[in-house]
Amino acid sequence: MPPTLASLVHHSALKLTVRAGEDRLDVPVRWAHVSELADPVPYMEGGELLLITALTLDAEDPEAMRRYVKRLVAAGVVGLGFAVGVNYEEIPKALVEASREAGLPLLEVPRRTPFLAISKAVSAAIAAEQYRSVTAGFAAQRELTRQALAAGPEGLLAALAGQVDGWAALYDASGAVVAAAPEWAGRRAARLTADVERLRDRPAPASSVVDGPDNDDRVELHSLGTGRRPRAALAVGTATAPGTAERYAVHSAIALLTLTTERSRSLQEAEQRVGAAVLRMLLAGEPDHARAVAGSLYGGLLDAPFRVIVAESASASAARAHADGRRPAHVPATAKPSAAALAAADAGGDPLGGLGEIVEAAAARAGEAVLVVPDGERLVMLAADGGAAVTACGEYAAALEAARASGAGAREPAGGGEEDELVVGLSAPSGPIAAAAAYKQAEQALSVARRRGRVLVEHEQLAAGSVLPLLADDAVKAFADGLLRPLYAHDATGRGDLVASLRAWLSRHGQWDAAAADLGVHRHTLRYRMRRVEEILGRSLDEADVRMELWLALKATSTE
Repeated sequence: MPPTLASLVHHSALKLTVRAGEDRLDVPVRWAHVSELADPVPYMEGGELLLITALTLDAEDPEAMRRYVKRLVAAGVVGLGFAVGVNYEEIPKALVEASREAGLPLLEVPRRTPFLAISKAVSAAIAAEQYRSVTAGFAAQRELTRQALAAGPEGLLAALAGQVDGWAALYDASGAVVAAAPEWAGRRAARLTADVERLRDRPAPASSVVDGPDNDDRVELHSLGTGRRPRAALAVGTATAPGTAERYAVHSAIALLTLTTERSRSLQEAEQRVGAAVLRMLLAGEPDHARAVAGSLYGGLLDAPFRVIVAESASASAARAHADGRRPAHVPATAKPSAAALAAADAGGDPLGGLGEIVEAAAARAGEAVLVVPDGERLVMLAADGGAAVTACGEYAAALEAARASGAGAREPAGGGEEDELVVGLSAPSGPIAAAAAYKQAEQALSVARRRGRVLVEHEQLAAGSVLPLLADDAVKAFADGLLRPLYAHDATGRGDLVASLRAWLSRHGQWDAAAADLGVHRHTLRYRMRRVEEILGRSLDEADVRMELWLALKATSTE
């Protein structure tokens, strides 16, 4: 405990006597200060015990003393020490009455007690309190370290809650609560997700103080991690602001949790190299070698059906489409979805990193193995079919689609310009033997997602859909325009309606009477027009491939 007026009064060497404010002696004393100024307030910070001899004061004037004491109380002075036997043999009645009226503790200092002795007593008590706080802080650090080594983050949180006489909770990168102590604190911590999201959007390291869910406690939030995006967050709830010892415990917990949640760069790179090697072997048709290399790190993933996920940023997809001579579908700027769906932190400029973090966090919470391999401008992942990682990927995409549709919450990208966005392809369930085929499926789904302006497309959706939307590709339209241009040029001269006749004939599968009836012409007229189509195009309508190409060309041009 810091020194108080009561502890000074009970100090046997000081011989202090209370003359007023007996009920306010439990107030902490920050310092003891001597001033004979008639107005010492400009030099006060609050929390001082002011020591005087009334050398320049008219201590017997009741009105002057009321003004003097009132200013001291307003300045935060916690007590007044009056030395008797110097200028006054006893404390003047006017000062005593003014102190009682204002509730300011008034201490009588005997002549044999120098002010220096009081200052030394206060200083010694403050130093002793600081030493106790530092000692308690180091003891807390040792206990937290022991619990972290013995029981992991859960044990550390339990020890921290005991040290601060409150509660503590750990959040992952998505803002989900992964551990809390005591057990009841998990529900309270879950209600602070929005505050954790806001903290995550600030540059690390970051911290903030918020009111508890029911305004019954004070909660400190601290980001954890050494990178640009925090990997986790710590919440500490207490009834009042932590003292020095509690502050040591909180900072120790931050350091220890950072060590337990932040993998070293070399370890992370080593795991990525192993994952890349496993993926290369699977795609090369060497599942047995892949199992041997994966070992316990990814081995469980290869024992059950998995999905292959291939992701690109929208800018990378646009560049790839341009290189292929195609123009991708327009992708609107992304609005920021909630962190519960997005996971991860600020993905500004690094959408692949954000997706990787949400998938890894979901897999970690579910105890699943997941393989995440950065591949240039792509991110390739293998995740258990039906598992938490695949579900999190789908929720991520759904949140992006919903935010895009609503147009709400859009944010300005950090570097200016249009904000980047993800394009994701998801394979059908597969196994190690068919991993190469699954990778091809994911690439096909990614290509369709890119063309359609979708965030995520599953390969299984392609078989259930139609091929006609794919005709919207610019390359297909260019082919169709070139193929049908001679017919449109012919019709433009008013010498017949060859395009409409060709469409009617193909839609009736070459049935002359039915097609002629649709057009309202004689079947001989239709036969003449189809011969003109063959002459102009230089192609025979008897060939199935020609009829197919013409039908698709008509469909492609009709979608414009």
